[in-house]
Amino acid sequence: MIIEKVLGNLHELPTTDLAAYTGLHREKVVLPSAQLVKRIQRVTTDHGKEIGIRLPSGSGDLRDGDILHVAETNMIVVSVLPTDVLVIAPRSVHEMGVVAHSLGNRHLQAQFFDESSEYGAEVMVCAYDHTVEDYLQHVGVAYTRQERIMPVPFRHAEHSH
Repeated sequence: MIIEKVLGNLHELPTTDLAAYTGLHREKVVLPSAQLVKRIQRVTTDHGKEIGIRLPSGSGDLRDGDILHVAETNMIVVSVLPTDVLVIAPRSVHEMGVVAHSLGNRHLQAQFFDESSEYGAEVMVCAYDHTVEDYLQHVGVAYTRQERIMPVPFRHAEHSH
């Protein structure tokens, strides 16, 4: 089976549409965050079924909850593995600027969340790196190390000087 488009996302469906999937067995394609950016790949479901994914050029990244296939009795859904991250909670705009500048110099990808997010505070989240953790300890910036399913995968930051 080759998947050529995402049919929707379980986390974004209105309750009325979600009812159409009630009772279907959910087979999962479990992926690490790094694989979400690949448009073409071969994956195996948690039931051992091998499938190909070939999304058109310009397609968005795969996300947790993406529906890849629906049949009479089952569906195949993307399930993302948690990522080891540092959740950084600067106490001021100045502290945030200094940390963001330092992480930018390392070309480390970061994602930003506000107090209305699941974090409940304004935070910066980046993939775990022991040198970043050492830096945060050295400068005294508040952070925690957590396992999180990220809404957007971290990408390698491409640039030129």
